[in-house]
Amino acid sequence: MRRGYYFGWTLLLLALFTFSDASSQTVNQELSDIFKELWKLDVNRLSPGTHYNISLQGKAGYIPQGSTSAVDHASSPLFTSVDEAKLNSITTYARFMKLLDNYERSTGVAERVTAEEVTENNSFLDAILETAVMKHAHRYLIGKRKSRSVLRQFKSQLYYMWFHLYHRDRNGGEDSSGFEHVFVGETKFGREIMGLHNWVQFYLQEKQEILDYKGYKARDNDVPNEDDHVLNVQFSWHGLVKPVASAFVGVSPEFEMAIFTILFLTSTEKTTTAVVNLDEYQLEMVVHRHGRSIGTAYPKLLSSNNRHV
Repeated sequence: MRRGYYFGWTLLLLALFTFSDASSQTVNQELSDIFKELWKLDVNRLSPGTHYNISLQGKAGYIPQGSTSAVDHASSPLFTSVDEAKLNSITTYARFMKLLDNYERSTGVAERVTAEEVTENNSFLDAILETAVMKHAHRYLIGKRKSRSVLRQFKSQLYYMWFHLYHRDRNGGEDSSGFEHVFVGETKFGREIMGLHNWVQFYLQEKQEILDYKGYKARDNDVPNEDDHVLNVQFSWHGLVKPVASAFVGVSPEFEMAIFTILFLTSTEKTTTAVVNLDEYQLEMVVHRHGRSIGTAYPKLLSSNNRHV
């Protein structure tokens, strides 16, 4: 009798753990649908093999967080070519790239925002708000009662979420923002890379030989292709190593701003995660909030090339 009792509890616990694991991978269909619509509208997404080429090379090994060295499994850069004329010809990219040198890299060092930089921030927002991607995202958020219909108010909401300065290191001044962390990258105490989830910044830092790609990260049965639009990678930057970072590749800045803004505004959790199917990828979307601003946001690649289907 006692043996049966314990056996029954064991089965129940196994069932609960199995259910918990399965539920953690449940696809958020509503977010998948809106992200698919934005994906279709992203006419400024660049095409691999046409506007840029990447070289995946070797699979990176495991290293712990805080490491300063890693075995290099990629002797060449990730980006072998990028059509910079194409980038500069698209207003949202051109204005986006002007923002990448506006920040102090290290946390604990207070940011000094000039009038020119404020103008650049506003010009970038003006540009993305004119795109079909951001217009559709705005309509979706209005329908969810997470944003006002007045464009000026939506722009102010975006500015606070992405460009409002806050303390990431409590020992210094206002040293960080959502935009800096996600798109530009930061270092913490000179020991750790934080953020830097944007492909354009990755390419530009590689070009300047500040960033060194170490190889891709993937499970053995899910090796990426060189036309993939989402990658997990390992790299070094300013003498530090990021064990694994994930980023979209080729997508426009307005697309990234749109999906992360939707994920942020449709949740009140400190950290929001959602599994979505997008194009041929299954992603875990992650957003961490810092008050009413974005702390971090990135896509975590779970499966590519429709292997999850």
